[in-house]
Amino acid sequence: MLRKFFLSLLVAAVAAPAVRAASAISRLRPRLVVNIVVSQMRYDYLLRFADNFGEKGFHALVREGALCTHAMYDYALTRTGSGLATIATGTNPAMHGVVGERWFNYTTGEEIELAADKKAFTVGSDEYDGQYSPRGLIAAGVGDQLKAMVMDSKVISVALDPISSVVLGGHSADAAYWLNGKNGKWVTSNYYVSALPQWVDKFNSDESVVGYSSQQWEISKPIGAYHSKEYTDIAVDSAKGISFDFLTRKKYDYERLCASPAGNTLVKDFAVQAIIYEGLGNDDAPDILNIVFDASRHIGEKYGTASIELEDSYYRLDEDIAALLGFLDTQVGRDRLLVVLSSDHGASDPIRANSRVPAGVFDNGQFTAIISGFLGAQLGQGDWLLKFENKQIYLNRGEIYQKGHKLSEIQNLVANFAIQFSGVSQAVTATALQNGHFTDGVMASMQNSYFPRNSGDVMINLMPGWIELTEGRLSDSGSPYNYDTHVPLIWYGGVVGNTDVEREVNMTDVAPTMADILGIAPPPAATGTPIPEVLVK
Repeated sequence: MLRKFFLSLLVAAVAAPAVRAASAISRLRPRLVVNIVVSQMRYDYLLRFADNFGEKGFHALVREGALCTHAMYDYALTRTGSGLATIATGTNPAMHGVVGERWFNYTTGEEIELAADKKAFTVGSDEYDGQYSPRGLIAAGVGDQLKAMVMDSKVISVALDPISSVVLGGHSADAAYWLNGKNGKWVTSNYYVSALPQWVDKFNSDESVVGYSSQQWEISKPIGAYHSKEYTDIAVDSAKGISFDFLTRKKYDYERLCASPAGNTLVKDFAVQAIIYEGLGNDDAPDILNIVFDASRHIGEKYGTASIELEDSYYRLDEDIAALLGFLDTQVGRDRLLVVLSSDHGASDPIRANSRVPAGVFDNGQFTAIISGFLGAQLGQGDWLLKFENKQIYLNRGEIYQKGHKLSEIQNLVANFAIQFSGVSQAVTATALQNGHFTDGVMASMQNSYFPRNSGDVMINLMPGWIELTEGRLSDSGSPYNYDTHVPLIWYGGVVGNTDVEREVNMTDVAPTMADILGIAPPPAATGTPIPEVLVK
């Protein structure tokens, strides 16, 4: 690719003025990058459900594109915010600072929510669901680089959840839209615009979301075609299904929509409207459209990885992707298009009492209470513990310093005690992660998740198959194990070759590869490198 790039420059320089050289460069770039993230999609879903996928969805991407068969995250706390930040910035939490959906300020003891912004207000609704912005993100993404280098480029993000849309969009996005969970309106914040575009207002005023919400979720294939056997809510044969009919339910209940295939279809259809009305891919300035299918994560968490609900949702998502690809091929054209499909993390399997596979549920509430009691017994009366959040123990450093204790000693005390709990595999202190250097294995993954300002004083890792106790959640993420770190990564479009990249690819390579294809510099904090194999030889 690099050789072709320089060759095209040489030919242009000899044959014509500099303005024609610039034109030659622009022809190498796609006019629209569609960055699709299917939240909580494990790589093995591509294999497990392959026989029931259609020919124009996932199969088309793999058949006509480049599949990275070993795309991996190499950090321990694999969460949605962290994964999206890694995809956008090309680096790990140790550099981009997103260690989870929330963390704590040691100085004030205040809980910090990722992308929350008290200075922002909602645009598109009277509800307080628009107080989000990327102001708290410390690293720039590939969209920021594109906007800095190509003035007329547009970057737009669409997702059900605000964090997904904001984080993947980055600081310079022209728009980031998400669904207000109380009234079903597409909204944004005044960080991006002061008023919704007319096409978004029309989508909201037509009450289109009600149509998606009123759908009955029934299996889409004969029951014998499913690999999974468990189900709870989906309509299977004579079983009672979910009804999203507002006439029989409370008016503003959108929770079920966001945990159903209709939630993904809604996002796809809204993204299509964005392409049409924003004119994405219509001129020589390349644009980026980020699409996050959050419903896949909500379905996986609620019903588990072994459920018919999850399996059926992927068959319906396959149809959505097929429809999106068909639209893109017609509207934009394959030679002007780059589609990247990946995931923010995978998922653990549900815990089953009769299973012989080692697994368990870690009671984080009990763990917090015992750690707090232990600190009181060792250090005397005091409020020593701020919080246990996302497998991290946050100590009250102000109290520790005030009472004359050495922080590193208290961290070691807690880590040595935590390792004795059932389900805990490793416990490592912030001091060790900050001062040490781990080159491989679980400890290196934990270090890649550590960012001094945002991370806890002690980070724990659970044993394989163990998950934290969370009400209503059967499958979870947040570990360095293959079921969480191995995700799909597929490239599709005019500049992409038809190949399998079988070597291990780090998910930090996604942003640098996008940047390379767009002909721009990688994001400033990027540690990944471009994947040359995905390009046409």
